[in-house]
Amino acid sequence: MADPAQLIGIGVILAAVGGVAGILAGLLGVGGGIVLVPAFFYLFQHLGYGGPEIMQVCLATSLATIVTTSPRSLMAHNRKGAVEWHILRTWAPGIAVGAVLGTLVVAQLRTPTLQAIFGGLALLVAGYLGLGRSHWRIAEGMPGGLGRMILSPLVGFLSVLMGIGGGSFGVPVMTLCGLSIHRAVATAAGFGLTIALPSVIGFLLVDVSGAPPMTVGAVNLPAFAIVSLMTLITAPWGARLAHSLAPGPLRKVFALFLASVAVNMLYKFWTS
Repeated sequence: MADPAQLIGIGVILAAVGGVAGILAGLLGVGGGIVLVPAFFYLFQHLGYGGPEIMQVCLATSLATIVTTSPRSLMAHNRKGAVEWHILRTWAPGIAVGAVLGTLVVAQLRTPTLQAIFGGLALLVAGYLGLGRSHWRIAEGMPGGLGRMILSPLVGFLSVLMGIGGGSFGVPVMTLCGLSIHRAVATAAGFGLTIALPSVIGFLLVDVSGAPPMTVGAVNLPAFAIVSLMTLITAPWGARLAHSLAPGPLRKVFALFLASVAVNMLYKFWTS
């Protein structure tokens, strides 16, 4: 039986991580999963669960928390009148298709490969956060037709490979196409539910060996419950801060943190 003091310590760590993830999801639009996935990975490894499918558990549990966080964050942004509902409605079907495809791919991959994918994509996100400029534009409106048919599934697919909501990829797409950062972050909050709901349904049906106790499919229920509770509390705080702060300096600090996490993931892949 686990030491009660250890269980309390784990609960405190998960609560703290969930709180930070919720604030970042609302404030920066990067998706709390970009913090949760490495946090789950290091925590589960520390507890002795470092099997070949543990990254599936990390990705699935992170996405499960987004099912609860995304609607609350979306409504908080909507009260500010910042959500572009037309974009959300027209992009949601393609994003959901990409999420389903991503789930099918993740179910076939093992931890080292998923570490390498997460590390590589996280470096790209860190580069954009640290080096991107708000005035960069490639278009003055969101693409429709073929452009949307290609980009919307890609957002969903890449997000599932990282266990995150749509902010890390959706926000850059929207800002590069002329949307303000505040409206892009607000709308991307809705991308999260579109990605997480179909993918979590799929992950609940996955058979994972060597998972931590109380894991259903690939979703660890205690981690999901504790982190979800905290993100439900803190995601609206982040959304409010997003409308009152200039997050540029914080984005650069977070970019450095994310880059270090990505490099560590890649290092573990090369040395595994």
